[in-house]
Amino acid sequence: MSKKSKKQAKHEPSRSGAGGTPATVALTASGVAFTVHAYEHDPAAASYGEEAAEALGVAPEQVFKTLLAEVDGTLTVAVVPVSGSLDLKALAAAVGGKRAAMADPAAAERSTGYVLGGISPLGQRKRLRTVVDVSAEGRPTVCVSAGRRGLEVELSPADLVALTGARLAPIARG
Repeated sequence: MSKKSKKQAKHEPSRSGAGGTPATVALTASGVAFTVHAYEHDPAAASYGEEAAEALGVAPEQVFKTLLAEVDGTLTVAVVPVSGSLDLKALAAAVGGKRAAMADPAAAERSTGYVLGGISPLGQRKRLRTVVDVSAEGRPTVCVSAGRRGLEVELSPADLVALTGARLAPIARG
């Protein structure tokens, strides 16, 4: 077994969110089914998302990263597979905008309440418009950050879209 430990916890609706992250607290409050996956985060990892996929033993196409961009000056959340990259023009088009650029990391952290590498699309400090790549739709479950490095949450794409108020659109490349 690798040096990264893998721990899973199936969500139990009766448990309180005490001690969880804002994402797991929001999921618990919503009543949807989800599984928390914890692993030992390596600070030297080149890619948080690829590290998560490897540690969890799942295909990179099942693990989605949460990115923040500014579309016409408005912060927007993009959720794309770690196996690909964000198409900024497609993101802008998906929300009816003209120009998109990656958000300033400090602004992303301030707005979401999470640190880079641990930004979850769930339980953010301020609800931002969110777009999930359409590739999530065909999967039984997807994994997204649970709000800190080394912690992922697995849930159905439909629940992810519903809880974030997201729209589905083709915003990933590769």
